[in-house]
Amino acid sequence: MKEIRQIINLYDQLKASEVPTALAVVVEVEQSSYRRVGARLLVGSDGRYIGGISGGCLEGDALRRARTAILSDKPSFHVYDTLDGEDEVIGIGLGCNGRIKIMFLPLDFTDPVNEVERLREVTGTRIPVLFARLLEGKNGSLPPTKLFPINDLEDLAEYLIVEAASLARTAKEYQSAGRSKVAKISNKEGRVPAVLFEIVQPEIHLVVTGTNYDIPPTLRAAKNLGWRTTVIGPRRKFTREMEALANQLLDYSEAERLKPDAATAIALMSHDYDWDRRMVQHFLPLKPAYFGMLGPRKRVESMAKELPDLPLLNFPNLYSPVGLDIGAETPEEIAASLVSEIIMVFRDRSGGPLRQRDGSIHT
Repeated sequence: MKEIRQIINLYDQLKASEVPTALAVVVEVEQSSYRRVGARLLVGSDGRYIGGISGGCLEGDALRRARTAILSDKPSFHVYDTLDGEDEVIGIGLGCNGRIKIMFLPLDFTDPVNEVERLREVTGTRIPVLFARLLEGKNGSLPPTKLFPINDLEDLAEYLIVEAASLARTAKEYQSAGRSKVAKISNKEGRVPAVLFEIVQPEIHLVVTGTNYDIPPTLRAAKNLGWRTTVIGPRRKFTREMEALANQLLDYSEAERLKPDAATAIALMSHDYDWDRRMVQHFLPLKPAYFGMLGPRKRVESMAKELPDLPLLNFPNLYSPVGLDIGAETPEEIAASLVSEIIMVFRDRSGGPLRQRDGSIHT
């Protein structure tokens, strides 16, 4: 979501200056690539750009193709194929053995549902949002390049010649799975056109309790990731640094105002046993997706004995001690360990070394 917000910000600047603009979007990936489906690069004809579709190796060529799309005012697709050494031919040195299909889309500022405007509509989402996109047209023609929201698939179903209800059911299945995927949709003509079901995830809301010196590094790490942050603690102890870094500061007496959703992570970092116990009593019944408690395991075990009516140790989303086992010691290292564990939880990964992972890096 952070990159989407950056793209929207530059788009608004380019629109205000009436600078012709195009969007490059990763729409399909086969085998290995640095960025995944949905990665975007916004390009203005004046040379300004934001975002990325690779580790930097494709951007030079992509900028040229985006400018061509602006000049021609026509969308186009290009496949970067490094499985057979194309990177050596075009000189991009991709380094990843894979095929990456990019769509280059000139943007019409007067279109209220152009791609950037569609993305703007979901920046505040608290649930995964699905868009559908056609990847191939009829008889070799370019497909419609618009994004179709999940609640408005009738035009797409008509183009595909499929039942709208059936397409909606398929879209909701992918939305529930929470992962972008290219699917082949069989239609009444016997064709199986490719459709990208892209998931836009909500930004994570990190809630931390406490006002000690390890809070600001955690807030900085979260801010760098584009997360929303809330600090709960004694209001008299909030510092100017915390005010500058956090999106919201709440006194302990205001904690009940927070209602965790599926994209909320809570980390108790107060170093105050009594306040942590009170926060457990408030937040645990709300079943947050991530619930971490700083300190040794014996601390949470002791608290569980004092709260026999709450299934603290049996709560599947409890993480205590918090963080990945990287030997973190300083506040900055602890922050890195904590946010890494939260990413691991929300991406449903193991957190182990990638060299021990079988298969590709991305599922």
